[in-house]
Amino acid sequence: MKKTIYAVFDVGKTNKKVILFDEDRQIIEEKQHVCVDTVDDDGFPCESLARLTQWVQDHWHALQNNPRYSVKGVNFTSYGASFVHLGANGQPVLPLYNYLKPLPEQWLERFYQELDESKEEFAAATCSPQLGMLNSGLQLYWLKHAKPQQFSRIRTSLHLPQYLSYLITGEAFSDYTSVGCHTGLWDYTKGQYHDWVYREGIDDKLAPLTQDSVAGVVDGVLVGVGLHDSSAAVLPYLLECQEPFLLVSTGTWAVVLNPFNDQPLTPELLRRDCLSFLSPKGRMTKAARSFFGREHDYQVQRIANHFQVKPDFYHSFVLARPYDPNATPFHPWCMAGTGPFPDEPVTEWDLSGFKTAGEAYHQLIHGLMDILTESIKLVYQDERIIYVDGGFARNPLFMQVLGWNFPKADIRTLEVPQATALGALTHLEQGEAWTKTQLLFT
Repeated sequence: MKKTIYAVFDVGKTNKKVILFDEDRQIIEEKQHVCVDTVDDDGFPCESLARLTQWVQDHWHALQNNPRYSVKGVNFTSYGASFVHLGANGQPVLPLYNYLKPLPEQWLERFYQELDESKEEFAAATCSPQLGMLNSGLQLYWLKHAKPQQFSRIRTSLHLPQYLSYLITGEAFSDYTSVGCHTGLWDYTKGQYHDWVYREGIDDKLAPLTQDSVAGVVDGVLVGVGLHDSSAAVLPYLLECQEPFLLVSTGTWAVVLNPFNDQPLTPELLRRDCLSFLSPKGRMTKAARSFFGREHDYQVQRIANHFQVKPDFYHSFVLARPYDPNATPFHPWCMAGTGPFPDEPVTEWDLSGFKTAGEAYHQLIHGLMDILTESIKLVYQDERIIYVDGGFARNPLFMQVLGWNFPKADIRTLEVPQATALGALTHLEQGEAWTKTQLLFT
């Protein structure tokens, strides 16, 4: 007898995964793939859309024909700020431009000059600090004015998660989690696309917005609309916890997410690296960022080199020491222009005053945690529960010092494997009741 499963395609910039879950949301199989980059029409490195498309279609067909499994549903999650541009025949007509590709300054200047508000006001209204191609809506503006022939070939532009869904269903949708991801498209103050989108006719290139979690049913399989990865990662915690909480997602960036903070984003909060995202239902989620993991790894390597120890020297530390006010204060090197202190000058942290690598590392954790604490406070509303996920959830010093800095909070970890994929799965499950109702009337 075939085992009933769900599948989630989790597409990162480097690693692409197909993760299979049973009906109890337990992972039963995981396949990983690395796509080799190509270059776009300007010679800039980008994802190979043809290879990515083929990979998704191959795995979809393999799942359908697998003698061991009966696929009940499939969903998609991926990085944001990336458009796939479809032509009149429904096929891609342009490259999948890299969100790190520089957006020519002349078009940025023209875009901001044409606004009826200042850059700061626009950034606050759209929750989109000036990030170039990471403001994916500006990619469409750039194409319209810098590459008009290519732009004229576009019938519909889909954010990447929705393109992956489109590959299976043939149905084109826009999704709030992708539209609300610092795209410059969405006016949070009005709850609709920003005026410039209508002025430039960009709305004609965008697929209909949906709050539904299901795009359609294909061969009896429930197919999700797809989600932006940061939004998907929050959903398992919303399912687990019924009271307000804060999520500190750790990795190269530490991203503090508060799904219960819908206060307007101010220019000052934007300046201090805060953003807002949209939930699948279009609700605001406040976030704050710091370059925590990158700074940590850089300084750990410096400490290891200085004391001639292995870079994993700190893995044996299990008890945090109190902050030493007499030790050399920590100074970040990698955080210039980011985080809660964007104006702090870059200064090399002097390690000569420490006697051991351990002393330096404890001071590093306290210094980094002071910065992260400020990020948390920017979106914190006295939530009683703070969840931590990612690599630093397994760092006992990190967890202890975070607890010291927030003594009234309950610091928790869920140890959710593949939280992003699980979030995409739980969102898909919410659409099952809708689908059953639809099938009764078809």
